[in-house]
Amino acid sequence: MVSAEKGLPSEFDPAKGNHLKWTAALGTESHSTPVVSGGRIFIGTNNGEPRDERRQGDRGVLMCFDERDGKLQWQLVVPKREADPYFDWPKSGISSPATVEGHRVYLVDNRGVVLCLDARGLANGNDGPFRDEATYFTPRGTNGAPEGPVVELGPLDADILWKFDLTQEAGIWSHDAAHSSILIHGNHLYLNTGTGVDNTHKKIRTPDAPSLVVLDKNTGQWLATDGLGIAPKIFHCTWSSPSLATVDGRELVFFAGGDGVLYAFEPLPAGFRRANSASSPEKLRLAWRWDFDPTAPKEDIHRYNGNRAISPSNIYGCPVFHDGRLYVAGGGDWFWGKNEAWLKCIDPRGQGELSPTNRIWEFPVGRHTISTPAVQDGLVFVADSMRQLHCVDAVTGREMWNQELGGEVWASALIADGKVYVGTRRGDFWVFALGREKKILSQAQLDGPISATPVAANGVLYVATQTRLHAFANSAGRP
Repeated sequence: MVSAEKGLPSEFDPAKGNHLKWTAALGTESHSTPVVSGGRIFIGTNNGEPRDERRQGDRGVLMCFDERDGKLQWQLVVPKREADPYFDWPKSGISSPATVEGHRVYLVDNRGVVLCLDARGLANGNDGPFRDEATYFTPRGTNGAPEGPVVELGPLDADILWKFDLTQEAGIWSHDAAHSSILIHGNHLYLNTGTGVDNTHKKIRTPDAPSLVVLDKNTGQWLATDGLGIAPKIFHCTWSSPSLATVDGRELVFFAGGDGVLYAFEPLPAGFRRANSASSPEKLRLAWRWDFDPTAPKEDIHRYNGNRAISPSNIYGCPVFHDGRLYVAGGGDWFWGKNEAWLKCIDPRGQGELSPTNRIWEFPVGRHTISTPAVQDGLVFVADSMRQLHCVDAVTGREMWNQELGGEVWASALIADGKVYVGTRRGDFWVFALGREKKILSQAQLDGPISATPVAANGVLYVATQTRLHAFANSAGRP
């Protein structure tokens, strides 16, 4: 949530073209944060505005744009899972952000399938080992067989290198829209599985499903799992993505489970590989666990479904390590839980069951929060469902200032170039000066709701609304 970019605009107006470098049309719903790499921009959306007349109807889409001018280079178009809307929520598209390394793009699509894509699409040929993209891009019936003719591949299509189906191969139960941000560590991919409750919201259909998995980034082979049996204790779904940091010389992977507990694992050894395909995935070694909300209900948790006074807690955002401390925001589930949430700061040193004294401070935020904390210059920024942006002292947990934003925040704030950028579901976009005293630099009304965190790259600020991706830059913006 922090960028080192400089020279970014502090105000803009897309309607008037003020500081607007270019704008590109998306679908009708876009919940994915854009990712910029290698001259390309990758962003998830839906197929509400089809770019290929052969691929009609509700589908998940990943678009790849040229960073220079916003022209579409290629797209991944994935059919919906039709068996149950709670597997793949209608119109939600591809919600997971991409992770890019070199010419490889790693993504969890709307079907809960981990894909490794060629960043160049099919323009340089159909690379393998996976070569059956045409069938994968064709809608399927309940028996899994293609429905209708398989459409011939074209230059606008994505190139899948390998895939791993979390449902079929890891036994997870998808809920709503898959949202996994993949962490790369060496040759390994760490990702949350998105497993959760069924359509009643009161039952875990796959109690043995993993919550965190590790794959080989070169082959997609399943290497390891959390192995903790978290699934039966998931109140709603597994939302939070893993992060990694070095604590006192020790590498740790931080992961917030769907049970409201924060876990730290030791990463797999750099050269780890499964002996053979028949062997079981390794269990990650648990370094410690810390209960984010120790007084919350721990038994028969689904009877608290819809209870806004008492319920387990949930964590949507990512744990953030900074200056030896770990910051995490969470509390009652936004849709089904209690109206109570916090930003908490903990000491991530220890082993086993961390003591309550590892909590350095906690700050109450309004009712619910989905945000990942943004931390810089001794300040923490986080937004909540009460439409407030909070600026909190990173050392003491004391609030410096807050601002009513006018709309709910489904994303996170971005700190860049001495500014704090944040958008709302009402379409308001705010720019603040980074500091202990509140200073509003600008406010703009964009063309629709904002679910994505803004992104800065090469002197340009990218802001995605539900229907458009905007590139804003000063005259010195690059490239």
